Amino acid sequence: MHKIAVALAAAAFASPAGADETCNSPFMTSLIKGQEQYLHVWTLGVKGLGDESDKLVTVDVIPDSPTYGKVIGAISVGGRGEAHHMGFTDDRKYLWAGRLDDSKIFIFDVGTDPGKPKLVRTIDDLPEKTGFVGPHTFYALPGRMLVQALSNKKDHGGITGIVTLNNAGDVIATTPMPRENGGDGYGYDIAINPGENLMLTSSFTGWTNYMMDMGQLLGDSAAMKNFGATMALWDLKAMKPDKVFAVPGAPLEIRWALKPGAGWAVTASALTSKLWLVKQDERGEWQAKAVADIGDPASIPLPVDISIAADASSLWVNTFMDGTTRLFDLSNPEAPKQVYAKKIGAQVNMVSQSWDGKRVYFTSSLLANWDKKGSDNEQFLKGYSWDGKELRQDFAIDFTEQGLGRAHHMKFTARAPKAETK
Repeated sequence: MHKIAVALAAAAFASPAGADETCNSPFMTSLIKGQEQYLHVWTLGVKGLGDESDKLVTVDVIPDSPTYGKVIGAISVGGRGEAHHMGFTDDRKYLWAGRLDDSKIFIFDVGTDPGKPKLVRTIDDLPEKTGFVGPHTFYALPGRMLVQALSNKKDHGGITGIVTLNNAGDVIATTPMPRENGGDGYGYDIAINPGENLMLTSSFTGWTNYMMDMGQLLGDSAAMKNFGATMALWDLKAMKPDKVFAVPGAPLEIRWALKPGAGWAVTASALTSKLWLVKQDERGEWQAKAVADIGDPASIPLPVDISIAADASSLWVNTFMDGTTRLFDLSNPEAPKQVYAKKIGAQVNMVSQSWDGKRVYFTSSLLANWDKKGSDNEQFLKGYSWDGKELRQDFAIDFTEQGLGRAHHMKFTARAPKAETK
């Protein structure tokens, strides 16, 4: 990777923006400098609800706007293919959104008019070109997009890999997940520390499991053995794994500390309900170790999404089964402490906070076949203000009531500021 690109990305870590999310790739050349204005929700279609299609829903989050906290647009993409995660290109002009079932990738133009995204391309041949299915994480590099797949075309198991595409959507390379030196071949999330030329990946499960009904899955002892239990540390420039860590229980989202000089990352393991720290030891060797419990691990609260503060001082952790978000103090990353908790709903999955930490947003859906049933199948987007002591709800959108579907991943955009006139 070009040294200038690495230097620019390192500078992005050191120069926090006024808003934006804290989970984006550091290879962003134009972070939002002020209040986020639009929140885009990648939404799973539901049979018999609205137009039944997966869609990109846009919500106005401009303060004092007459439509604040309201849906102002939705783009249906046709069909239901397990809409899941999204990611911006490095110039933030395009938003890529993937589906875990049919492996389609939809590219939206969000740069021309962020309040009115447009679908500009659909990639529908990823399995044929790469052998991988289930595009999950979309992580920007300069002029490139890394796509972490969850499964493979051959047997729909958890052995998978990473696909590198250019920003136009053309496949450049495929990289298998490590299966030697402790590797299990599974994948899930990607997180990069450009200043150290490091990439971390985590692991989940394959199509056969994530498309199975949760009740059936939990009762299938053989299927429950087919979850990832590793993280890998990579040489980013060479795209080669240097070390594999044993991290039992499906480690999911990874967040590098964004504070300059911090040099550590955290993740949460879903099935064992623990926070893990990836950090160099006193000998300079990278290690992974469990540093805190999340709720009561014996009850399997199922930690899902996490969101780290821009100054690395705290971490929001959502637990799906009890619908609760928890805030952990990371002032000592070796011993995180829970300092706050709030029940968001019957179920909660994704969490996104603004860079300044003053606004936190939550959505409800995990996977179509894993969401709760009956009255507990709440589907929502909720926005909160955080004053350092309490979450205060600012708005809530019932996605079922509005015929939209299951609310999953979120991304922020804003209009470019007007040029100053002299």
